[in-house]
Amino acid sequence: MFHKEGYKIIVITFAIVVAAVLLIDTFVSLAWLRMTLIVCTTLLLILILQFFRNPKRQTILGEHTAMSPVDGKVVVIEEVFEKEFFKDKRIQISVFMSPINVHVTRFPISGKVIYSEYHPGKFLVAWHPKSSEENERTTVVVENDSFGKVLYRQIAGAMAKRIVNYATLEEEAIQGADSGFIKFGSRVDVFLPLDANIKVKLNQKVRGGESIIAELTK
Repeated sequence: MFHKEGYKIIVITFAIVVAAVLLIDTFVSLAWLRMTLIVCTTLLLILILQFFRNPKRQTILGEHTAMSPVDGKVVVIEEVFEKEFFKDKRIQISVFMSPINVHVTRFPISGKVIYSEYHPGKFLVAWHPKSSEENERTTVVVENDSFGKVLYRQIAGAMAKRIVNYATLEEEAIQGADSGFIKFGSRVDVFLPLDANIKVKLNQKVRGGESIIAELTK
C-alpha cells in the first residue's frame, strides 16, 4: 500500500523510467552499459515506491501510553523549555527519519486536537540544534483526560521540502491514525509531561503507531 501523497510522484517516475528504458534499449549498443543504465533507472523507481509505502500498523490503543508518531531513530531525550505552546518545561523526544524510513506521521495519543499551526522557515539539516525552532515545521497538540496534552512537531530538513499535516482543530484524533507526511527525510519532536515514564533509549529504532515511547502512571 502506498501513501496518497506519493501517487502523483509514483506515476510520473514510472512514466520517466519506462521512457528511459525504451530509449536506452534503442540507442545504447553496448550490452553492459545498456544493462547498467536499465538497472539504475529501475532502482530509482524502486526507491520511490519504497519511500511512499504506507504499511498497516497494529496500534494497541492505550489511554496512558504515547506512541512514536513516526519510524526512525531516537536522537534526543531531554528536559527542555517548550516555547511555542506550553511555555514551560517538558520532556522532548526526537525521532530522526532517514530517506529509507516510512514517512507517515501518526497521532501519538487519542484525544482532541487543540492546536495545529504551520510555520514557514529554513531547511537546516534535521539534526541541527536550531532546526526545531528555525526550520519549516508544523506543531500539533492533542489532549485527553488520561495523558493530558502531548505536542508533536514535524520538522523539515535539508532534503524534506514539503510537510503535510492533516490535523485540524477540534478533530477527534485516534492513536496511531495517519496525521500527516514528510517528504524525503527529516525528524519529529514530541513534548511530554515531566512525570511521563520514558520507555525508549537514545539510538533506539522505533516504529510509528507501534512503539510506546512513554507512559503515565494510572
